Amino acid sequence: MSTQDTTTPKLIELLDLSGDPEARTDEDIFVGHTPPQARNRVFGGQVLGQAVMAASKTIEEARPIHSMHGYFLRAGDASLPITFGVQRLRDGRSFSARRVHAYQNGVPILSMIASFQAYAEGLDHQDAMPEGVPDPESLPTTAELIGGLDHPVAKEYAFDRPFDIRYISEPLFLKGPADRPATNAVWMKTNSAMPDDDAMHRAALAYASDYTLLEPVLRRHGLTWITPGMSVASLDHAMWWHRPFRVDEWLLYVQESPSASGARGLATGRIFNRAGELVAIVAQEGMIRLPQDED
Repeated sequence: MSTQDTTTPKLIELLDLSGDPEARTDEDIFVGHTPPQARNRVFGGQVLGQAVMAASKTIEEARPIHSMHGYFLRAGDASLPITFGVQRLRDGRSFSARRVHAYQNGVPILSMIASFQAYAEGLDHQDAMPEGVPDPESLPTTAELIGGLDHPVAKEYAFDRPFDIRYISEPLFLKGPADRPATNAVWMKTNSAMPDDDAMHRAALAYASDYTLLEPVLRRHGLTWITPGMSVASLDHAMWWHRPFRVDEWLLYVQESPSASGARGLATGRIFNRAGELVAIVAQEGMIRLPQDED
């Protein structure tokens, strides 16, 4: 691991929840913490990643997570720890199911159900990876794009995120897109090496999957992340893990938005490794309100 990078060790620490899965009541209890934030809101991807790790800690290593469906119920307070309660719903011959609630101040901020499966042979096909995509090494880093801005959120995005995000589509940080397709694409990987822990890699991918997923909705309507008066919040998140991967190797994240209505936008994403294997699919609906929208 690079001695220059401090973000990946922080990600590993963030996903290494404290708790004892042997000390069971009706729930297995784990506790996670949030690193200092430019805004006092917990990043939704963090709660997803920590919830995946909490559930994974109650499962045999040979039975990795293959799907999860979660709802964001309340904004998380970055100054408080997050308690994760895991309920063991089922352990069958091949599949296990877990329900996870993330709590702050005694109320849930996330509710998630996850499914785990022992490896099995079966049918195999996938969508093809898009052609003609530029190599990530040819694209600017987020630090090169906005690292020079004197703003705490820009500094956090540029230097404190544990993932190197490189835009193939035109970034939406400061100005509206030149064109308006309901699509978005980025390369991403952690800033340095991760441990050989499959559960942690899957949790880290859940974490990163929330970074840019609503950007196809914004792009379609000519919006940026700094559009005055706009309010954006993730409402739910679903994810399916299909094939092995590592988050410390480049992954292509291709996103699109099939619909937006009722102050909500739906986006889906496909994640490929550099060999062209489809490793995961993601879907999310977000609330997107503009100043003229009614409550």
